[in-house]
Amino acid sequence: MSINVQTPTDTTLVMSRSFDAPRDLVFACHTQPEHLRHWWGRGNPLDVELDFRVGGKWRFVEHADGREHAFRGEITAIDAPAGFSWTFEYEPMPGHVLREQYVFTEEGGKTTVTSSSTFDSREDRDGMIESGMEAGAEQSYRALDDYLAKLS
Repeated sequence: MSINVQTPTDTTLVMSRSFDAPRDLVFACHTQPEHLRHWWGRGNPLDVELDFRVGGKWRFVEHADGREHAFRGEITAIDAPAGFSWTFEYEPMPGHVLREQYVFTEEGGKTTVTSSSTFDSREDRDGMIESGMEAGAEQSYRALDDYLAKLS
């Protein structure tokens, strides 16, 4: 399975990826620190601070190649296990905040995760694409595949 990336408008980016696992487990892996540490950030060591409630804050710090990559945001909606929304900001680029909505659907024991990201401008969206986001997301989701296999 590989990630599908689309740009339906000038300020949106939609990614979808399927996993060979039930929806409740895939949702938990996206929303619980004990699971996130195993795959988010391409499977590299990760510090996770997450207050998973509407209005709660999150901050993840990936440690890779002798550097730290910090991300943060706020949970804006939760409809477990169907989905959640949050804001997302890469700390070295403050003020470029995007809104992400995650939707989890299950069919035949496989779960598809669709994330829709809304940017303030086309430049912000294109900058994210040019940063290597797609490859990084695919590496993270491959790490999630491996982690889900260990859990089953």
